[in-house]
Amino acid sequence: MDYHGKPYYSLDAWCKNTYGEKLYKIALDAGLTCPNRDGTLDSRGCIFCSAGGSGEFAAGRLPGAEPVDGPFSIREQLEAGKKLLEKKKTGRRYIAYFQAYTNTYGPVDYLASIYRQALMEPDIAGISIATRPDCLGTEIMRLFASLKQDFPDKFIWIELGLQTIHEETALFIRRGYPLSCFTEAMEALHKADIPVIVHVILGLPGETEEMLLQTIRFLNRCGIFGIKLQLLHILENTDLAVLYRAGKVPVLSMDAYLSYLQKCIAALSPDIVIHRVTGDGPKNILIAPSWSSNKRNVLNTLHQRMKLSSIRQGQCYESGTFDSLQIDCALYVGQGHFSPDHSPDQ
Repeated sequence: MDYHGKPYYSLDAWCKNTYGEKLYKIALDAGLTCPNRDGTLDSRGCIFCSAGGSGEFAAGRLPGAEPVDGPFSIREQLEAGKKLLEKKKTGRRYIAYFQAYTNTYGPVDYLASIYRQALMEPDIAGISIATRPDCLGTEIMRLFASLKQDFPDKFIWIELGLQTIHEETALFIRRGYPLSCFTEAMEALHKADIPVIVHVILGLPGETEEMLLQTIRFLNRCGIFGIKLQLLHILENTDLAVLYRAGKVPVLSMDAYLSYLQKCIAALSPDIVIHRVTGDGPKNILIAPSWSSNKRNVLNTLHQRMKLSSIRQGQCYESGTFDSLQIDCALYVGQGHFSPDHSPDQ
């Protein structure tokens, strides 16, 4: 497997191995909401989620983007994104990334329309849909099957915001679903032959290094296609910001984050594509950590340290699978890794 000079299997390497060129991702805002915000589960969202539902970098919202024809026109957002990428473009195709809020949480006819708008564009190689495992009902799965049939030459990825396997942390961050929901969604997506990318946050309150590595080892056994390793950001107008300003939530230093990150990468299966190893929260709402705003420096330092330490993805990988994700989940619960009635001090 060609990592193209990096010590881990990046999305860029996967694109070059698969398509022979770089694919640029265009973030989209489809005008949807989330059951954790509309009152179905809660009205506050996860404690770290911004008012924009992580969609601040959607093409139609970025400075310099042309006004879109209607607030949520997918086609116009794609065109705006392409224009913004013209100067640094080295490839000919793109990934349409449905990013803001929960992108399977809406009327199925509308969802079918926005997905098809993107897939019909000749230079869109495929779509990546950020959602929750509790928003993947039977009708949605049927829609995915229909899209796969109608667009056999394009990929459909699902991104699930797991963040952690530990129930006590999940309760604290108000994730809104148990781990069993995630494993059930994974089973359904596997059966539908739909690749899954899982989001994991490093530096969650109350989580130790070992807890983080337990999440990585669990995901190794889930057959995921990709992973996003994301630094915990403190953003304005979030409940996490209130806790941070009250001195109740610490943030990782750059050294600590890179240490965690290297251990996660070393423990990760060498076949899993790493779609992200850091993040750059919107500077106008980023409170902490300030060092994260220099994404290039974080990446360069990570690569330098991994090279000096001879660390590569998978070198600490513990192979082995279970016959069922449900069995895997039950095993972790049985080992006492979860304590649903406990949450970190607030």
